Amino acid sequence: MHYVLHYGQITPYLPYLMGGMLISLALSILSFTGGMVIGLFFAMLRHEGGIPARLVRCYVAFFTNTPQLVQIYVIYFGLPDFGILFSPFSAVLIGMTLNAAGYLTEILRGGLISVHQPELDAAETLNMNRLQTLRHVILPHLFRVTMPALTNQYILMTLGTSMAAIFGVEELTGRAFNINSTTFRSIEIFTTVAGLYVVVTFIATILLALFGRWAFRARVPVV
Repeated sequence: MHYVLHYGQITPYLPYLMGGMLISLALSILSFTGGMVIGLFFAMLRHEGGIPARLVRCYVAFFTNTPQLVQIYVIYFGLPDFGILFSPFSAVLIGMTLNAAGYLTEILRGGLISVHQPELDAAETLNMNRLQTLRHVILPHLFRVTMPALTNQYILMTLGTSMAAIFGVEELTGRAFNINSTTFRSIEIFTTVAGLYVVVTFIATILLALFGRWAFRARVPVV
């Protein structure tokens, strides 16, 4: 059996695939941003201790020890039994955000722990209030330390958007399935899609590294 590659047959579908990539990027950016907001809040609660810290610990344990796919299944197929319905895109976005928050909580908590006491003492000496200390001392140090881990987490989330195809979201992988069902050129389609993922994640890595260096003077390798 001889298989001849014909990439020309899928060239007309490239704009369609690029549109799917934009949906993938929307999922990853929105879920990462939402996860960052929740994760930062939860990291601070864990850092403070007490009952809220225990509740956050349970949240992190659940979302980091169960498959993200199962979590989205519960949201999309389970919650309708209670009258709560979400569109496929919304269900995937909520699931990815909640899952990301669990991992980002631990990443950001590590950054909070690494804040040096002399820095906090200096802020107190300068009569900074709690909000000023958070803005000018804690957050810059936190993001400077955690930027490499945050970049890696974002890349993993971008690649993880491919599971949205299971729920009918026409992101990059979902559109690849549609094209494959029409052309039956599986090798050409999925190698092209793999190449697009490589390009997008490579560009994202460079942009995040440059942003980390510029905004927080983080030591993040560009490549």
